[in-house]
Amino acid sequence: MARKNKSPKGPKKNGWIKQMLASYRMTKQNDPKVGLILLGWFLLSGALAFLVLSFVPGHWILDVVSAVMVGLLAALIVFGRRAQNAGYKQIEGQPGAAAAALGMLRKGWNLEPAVGFNRNQDVVHRVVGPPGIVLVGEGNPNRLKSLLAAERRKHERVASEAPIHEVVVGDSEGAVPLPKLVKHVTKLGKNLKPAQITDLLARLRAIDAARPNIPLPKGPIPTSLKGARQNMRGR
Repeated sequence: MARKNKSPKGPKKNGWIKQMLASYRMTKQNDPKVGLILLGWFLLSGALAFLVLSFVPGHWILDVVSAVMVGLLAALIVFGRRAQNAGYKQIEGQPGAAAAALGMLRKGWNLEPAVGFNRNQDVVHRVVGPPGIVLVGEGNPNRLKSLLAAERRKHERVASEAPIHEVVVGDSEGAVPLPKLVKHVTKLGKNLKPAQITDLLARLRAIDAARPNIPLPKGPIPTSLKGARQNMRGR
């Protein structure tokens, strides 16, 4: 009698748990007290939830389970925000940090890193979305003025009717800090509809085709922020 081949059991690795642990280690390097803070939020939120549920008729076991779930949810939300802040601190000041942050924009946005650059490693990234064209510069603010102006002229040749916004990332006067970049860009308004964005991107391909490629530094920059964003969403 032939033996039945047992189906091989592949290693079931829980990617979510591994990502959470990696994000926690990264966060703890920049935020040593994160463990105590999360524990405090868990206990406080759980205790408040249990106190409120104790006034509702029902079995106490259900109250305990619900309180634990509330505490875990509160700790997860707080961890997501602190992990995101730690991710920003880790990449702040590194070349390509603005592009990594802009990569957190949701669907409906198109990011083209390093559409303009110079030999001093000042770069301009382009984001196309509801506000129109957003040119984001990172580097020396004085040198970025001419670089942003040059990119504006290039884009106006093929998209003169589309609004063009200029943003400088950094800590100088008038600049937008890296942790606030995504929020700043999304609040620039809603000037274009999805069909207009699609048409605009098609016309911008002419500029992109004639532009030399510049390799951005490779490394853990996008991964850190991506993990922080997913933790913030509870995934």
